[in-house]
Amino acid sequence: MKELEQSLSTSPDSALLLLGDILGKTILHPLCVKYPPSAKYRRCFLTELIKKLESTAAEPLDELYEALAAVLKEEESPHCYKNYILPTGDTVSLGESTALISGGTTGLVTWEAALALAQWALHNPSVFRDRTILELGSGVGFTGIAICKSCQPRTFIFSDCHPRVLSQLGENIRLNSLTPEPDGTWSSQTQSQGQEGEGEKCQNTKVIVAELDWSSVTEKQLLGLRADVVIAADVVYDPEIISALVGMLQKLSTSRADRKAPEVFIASTIRNPDTYQLFQAELDKSGIRWQTIPAQSSCDFLYDVQPNVTILQLFL
Repeated sequence: MKELEQSLSTSPDSALLLLGDILGKTILHPLCVKYPPSAKYRRCFLTELIKKLESTAAEPLDELYEALAAVLKEEESPHCYKNYILPTGDTVSLGESTALISGGTTGLVTWEAALALAQWALHNPSVFRDRTILELGSGVGFTGIAICKSCQPRTFIFSDCHPRVLSQLGENIRLNSLTPEPDGTWSSQTQSQGQEGEGEKCQNTKVIVAELDWSSVTEKQLLGLRADVVIAADVVYDPEIISALVGMLQKLSTSRADRKAPEVFIASTIRNPDTYQLFQAELDKSGIRWQTIPAQSSCDFLYDVQPNVTILQLFL
């Protein structure tokens, strides 16, 4: 940088040649193109470079301003990617929001209970193996993708009701080499026994993404899903949605025809004890029995699981 300052004070033209050489050895170097430095580093580098040029008679290149604008936009991006390492060695890669609430929903990030439920599932694969799984409030898809990669379900039905969440969910499923069924009537798609996907360990799992509104879904639709196991993580956080959730669980109980009632597991982070107790009271009122499942003592993932996460098994 000192050599550049000297050139700027004596010969701006030669300084520009030197600038090109500096850029070629730093942020434009092939290694930096393949393994780009952090946005913060590039911002600091470009800012200092522009300041040096502006302090002289030399006119900074337009490309430098454009590059700085691009870096600033990147730093402000509300979107990021996270990688979660499973005990099997597989990786779950997810596009997530950097904000806890984005687009009017909390469903664009992975919450603690999703990690806890996935960890429990990975330690109990027989619950899911060769069975049809319905996940309520799938969000960005971590729990379901982890189960698909490690537990060999026959069919896995991801579900949510928010358009942006469903869009990101679909992208994340494909990002992890799973192929969701084409859009269609999901209630009838579950009748077949599965289809090969692209994932190495989940090639026999049929993957479906369903738009499912708890308050409006019908018993006929739930019966068509033919779920053997129902799971959900971090869906007990708002008192206003508990009634719809319990009502949907009641529909699951009464819509099974001659089939055995599905096993139900719901993981919750207890942020507000009153809300959680309201959920338990509504379960009792509706006649749905429940028991607490002991949580794993340690976390298999490189992210902390909060100690106040509880998993309930429900008996419909």
